[in-house]
Amino acid sequence: MNERATKLKHKLIRNFNTAALEPFVREPLYRCESAPMTKGTAAKKLGCGFDVVPPGKQTCPYHLHHAQEEMFVIIEGEGTLRVAGELIPIVTGDVISVPAGPEYPHHIINTSDKPLKYLSISTMEEPEICEYPDSGKISAYAPKVSLRGRAQTSLDYWDGEP
Repeated sequence: MNERATKLKHKLIRNFNTAALEPFVREPLYRCESAPMTKGTAAKKLGCGFDVVPPGKQTCPYHLHHAQEEMFVIIEGEGTLRVAGELIPIVTGDVISVPAGPEYPHHIINTSDKPLKYLSISTMEEPEICEYPDSGKISAYAPKVSLRGRAQTSLDYWDGEP
């Protein structure tokens, strides 16, 4: 490859088979190894991660997005998609599309006895509000802002204002 092609490859291409995986553990439910696939690329509106989840574990709590759409591409293994209160089996080759909004709270659980590997793709919309139905938490984030709380503890609009 010439120098320009090498630079373009670095800006545009990542390989999940050779990506450095970073471990995440929060027992008893959460464990995975992940690699950010778009970090350092030219992508501005798309995010992608490669996740490897061991048997019986999951990567994140049950949640929904108000702005971001997500897609999950199952590369290897099988598990369960918990979505909108239902449990749906997922297998290698499945492409899962989850739109933003309260109709589709979701997360993926490895309910098999082998590792589950998938790509997590997101539109990376900000500002974003996430809700966590199991815990009643709400997260709001934007560049340089990150807030978490529960609706029961929210303040009145005029609280603290003159």
